[in-house]
Formats: sequence, structure tokens, C-alpha cells
Amino acid sequence: MQPYIPSLLPPENIDWENLIPLIAQAHAELARYDGLLQSLINPSVLLSPLITQEAVLSSRIEGTQASLDDVLEAEAGLDEAKNESIKADIQEIVNYRNALILAENELELRHISLSFVKQIHKILLKSVRGENKQPGKFRDTQNWIGKPGSTIEQARFVPPPSYRVQDLMENWEQFLLENNFKDKLVQMAILHAQFEIIHPFNDGNGRIGRLLIPLFLYDKKLLHRPMFYMSEYLETHRNLYYDYLLGISENNQWQEWIEFFLKAIISQAEVNTVRAKKINALYEQLKPEFQKATHSQFAVSILDAFFHRPIVDASSILRLTKIKNRVTLNNILKKLTETGLIKLHKQGQGRRPNVYALPSLARIINTTSFR
Repeated sequence: MQPYIPSLLPPENIDWENLIPLIAQAHAELARYDGLLQSLINPSVLLSPLITQEAVLSSRIEGTQASLDDVLEAEAGLDEAKNESIKADIQEIVNYRNALILAENELELRHISLSFVKQIHKILLKSVRGENKQPGKFRDTQNWIGKPGSTIEQARFVPPPSYRVQDLMENWEQFLLENNFKDKLVQMAILHAQFEIIHPFNDGNGRIGRLLIPLFLYDKKLLHRPMFYMSEYLETHRNLYYDYLLGISENNQWQEWIEFFLKAIISQAEVNTVRAKKINALYEQLKPEFQKATHSQFAVSILDAFFHRPIVDASSILRLTKIKNRVTLNNILKKLTETGLIKLHKQGQGRRPNVYALPSLARIINTTSFR
């Protein structure tokens, strides 16, 4: 199979008239979600579990098997029984989340650029599979997409040759920086597809491409925080996702791809809005309940710790809340456990502290092991 060389951006012959209803609905749902984000007192705490969930789902599209429960338990020190493959998956997921958090901080000072993309790619591949595949550098060899172990002749898709990557990515960046394109969501759809078609890195292209979606929305001021996660929809519709991308390279079907992407935004925005509302409502419900159960000045900070890490060990709670006295913390946790507001997830042994969980949050963020 010969490498596919895409046309330069932007694509021609977009049927804007037929896109208008989808564009309008996508912007409306996104604006509704952003309005909710702005109303949250501390979205970085309340929506922290959703960041991890996004990292899990985006990595799962690429073949990882670790679940959200696996990640939460590992971060609470409960990874002894997990096999090496799951541990490697967990590190990839943690890298994805770290890259997203660092990228948000970077966008306070700069805009998305090729150097920015290379920087987050380097974080993504740190100490995981692919770390020997030129992290932070565009590829200098031919790659292809197919079943594991397939040859280039058996590939489903062969991206452009390596000597074309730099100029194609420079064109991608030029289109990214275009502020007068007719619609930013359509612009994002085009950028995402072109990135995956170019496949500029030796590894991690899918994850970087999906990670760039909320960062683009934030950078273009369509969101006040880069907290819009589409991997749930794309993972659920994985075959369609790949088919529509392939339709661009095989039949120049940009229109069909853009329609798919706009529908994905609409659907995911609705899901994200409902879930964020539920998380916020739960937080507001639990705040007075934690205070009543503990009669402690630390009640809210402990609640924040559980929203930040829904499975958490006592030592981490101590660090997150800045409570200086472990006896004080243990007494508070005992009261919360007795009232059923939190659950003892695993009894500590020796120097290993107790691990606790917040069951009511589990029902919202789709975890299973600590309900």
C-alpha cells in the first residue's frame, strides 16, 4: 500500500449550508456546558475524576486494558496484585492526565503550536511503551496503521512519508492559527482529522490528537477551562470514528467526517453537562453532611480530598488537607465511616495506611469496585 499524502488545509467544497443546524446545536450545547463550568466554585477539584476517566478512555482506544478503578487504586497504593501489563497501562494513563494538566498551565502563557504539541508528546511517552520512539520529535521513518503485527502491505492506512511530515504539520499549524475561518468547531474537526491522517509521531498520535480537542476549545476561548472530554463518545463509536477518518483519505469525504464530529460534540456535551451537574449536586449535598458528622473545621477540605481522589489513603488525605495531627484525622475518618458517608476500602497493615473511598461519587463516575 502506498503512503497517502493529504491535501493542504483547509479542505475545499465544504457544504456550509447543510452544516448550519449541526453547527448551531453544537455551539449551543457547548455553551451550556461552559456556563455550568463557570458556575462551579472549584471545577479542578470537582471534575478531577473526569480528567482521569478521559485519560482511561482515550488510552483504551489505543489498546490499554486498565480501568478507572485500577488507576484510582494504584494511586492509593493498592497496586501490588496488579500484573505488569496493567501497571504499564496505568502509567500511560497517568502520563496522559499529567500532559493535560501541564498543557492547561502552559496555555496561560502561550498558544498551541508545533513546539507545544511536541512538549506534551514528550510527557505522554515518559517511561512507557514508546519511550524509545523519539518522544517529542516528529517521526523520521514510515509508519502504518493496521492490526498488531501486520506489515505495511496489510495496513489499513499508510500515513504520508516521513519527509513530508514537517511541511504538512507546518500547514496544520498555519490553519490552527487561522482566526478568520468560518467556524471554530468545524476548524477543530478538520484539525483533528488531519493530525491523525499525518500521524506525525512514531507513537501516541491518537492520544495526542484527542488531548488537543479540549486544549483547542480552551485556546480559542470556546471554554473557560479545557475540561471537555470526547474519548467516551469516540471509544463507544470507535469503528465509526476510524471509518469516517478513512473516508477522508479514500474518498475525500470531509463533509461526512465533519458531520460525525459535530454530532459527537453535541452528544458528549449533553453527557458532560449532566454528569457535571450530578457531581456538583453531590458535593453541595455532602458538604453539610460532612460538617454535621464531624463537627470539624477540616470537613470541607476532607471532602475536597475525596473529590480529588475518590479512592485515597489516609496519608494522602493528611497531605491534601494539611491536617497536622494524624490522630485528629483518624477520628474524623472514623466518624465519616460510621455514618456511611465514606467506606473503608482496604484496612491498613503495618506502615500501610487505611484506604478509603466515597461510594456516592462512584455511581456518577462509573467506577465499580468501591460502590
